[in-house]
Amino acid sequence: MSAHEWAAAAIPAFVALAAFGAVSEEHRPDDPRVGADLRGLAKRSIFFGHQSVGMNLLDGITRIVKQEGVSLEVKEVTGSPSVSPGVISHAFEPENGNPEMKLRGFARDIDALSATPPDLALLKFCYADFGAGTDVDALFSRYQATLADLRARHPGITFVHATVPLTRVQDGFKAQLKRFVGATPSGVAENARRDDYNRLMRNAFQGREPLFDLAAVESTHPDGSRETVDWKGRAVPVLVEPFASDFGHLNETGQARAARTLLGVLAAAGP
Repeated sequence: MSAHEWAAAAIPAFVALAAFGAVSEEHRPDDPRVGADLRGLAKRSIFFGHQSVGMNLLDGITRIVKQEGVSLEVKEVTGSPSVSPGVISHAFEPENGNPEMKLRGFARDIDALSATPPDLALLKFCYADFGAGTDVDALFSRYQATLADLRARHPGITFVHATVPLTRVQDGFKAQLKRFVGATPSGVAENARRDDYNRLMRNAFQGREPLFDLAAVESTHPDGSRETVDWKGRAVPVLVEPFASDFGHLNETGQARAARTLLGVLAAAGP
C-alpha cells in the first residue's frame, strides 16, 4: 500500500477516534466501527514488543474483544516467538531505561519470525526509557536505522510506529518549593525529552506510515482539551489525571481510550 493509499485508509480510523473521544471516555460496545476493526484484525497476525504501558494497552484490548465477542486472542510469546492469524502476539523487550537494548531485542524477535512473519509489527518504547538528558536525535536515528534494516530483511511486514507514553508531573507543596528556588519539578524535563522524540516521530511518519500516537491520546482530556505544563516558555504535554492509575500507567478509562485508538491504527495499516 502506498503512503497516499494508507493515509486514505487511515482516515476512518482517525474519524472514529474523534467520535470516540467526543462521545465517551469508555469503549462503546454499540459502535460498529469497533467490531469491524476487530473482525479485520482477526484475519491477521500481529507482533507487539513493549513493557508495562504496553500491557495496559493489551488489557484494554482484551476487555474490548470480550465485549465485542470477536475471536482475537492476546498471547505472550517467550523463547522462540511465533505468530498466527487472529492473535496479537506480544513480548516484553528488555530493559526499561535502555531503549537501544529494546531495539536490538525487537530486531532479534522479528528475525526469529522470518519463517512465518507477522502481517503487522510494532515496538513501543516506555516512558522510563527517557530522562532529562536523553539524546533524542541519536535515539531516533538508531530507531530509523533499525527499522530500515528490518524492512530490507522482511519486506512483507508492515511496521507500525508508536509515540512514547507520557507521565504525570510532580505537584503539591514540593513542586511549588522547587519552582520557588528555581528547580524543575519531577517529570517536566523528562516529558519534554519524550515530546522532542515524539515530534521527530510525527514529522517522519504522520500521514506517510502507520503511527499510533499514544502520547496525543494520553495528553488529551475527554472534552478534547490538552494538558500541558510550562517549561522554559514551552508547553510540554503530560499524562492527564483522568487516565492515570499512577505516575505513568493507565487506568481502565485510559486503557479503553488508548486501546481503541491502537485498534483503529492497526486495522487501517498494511495492504
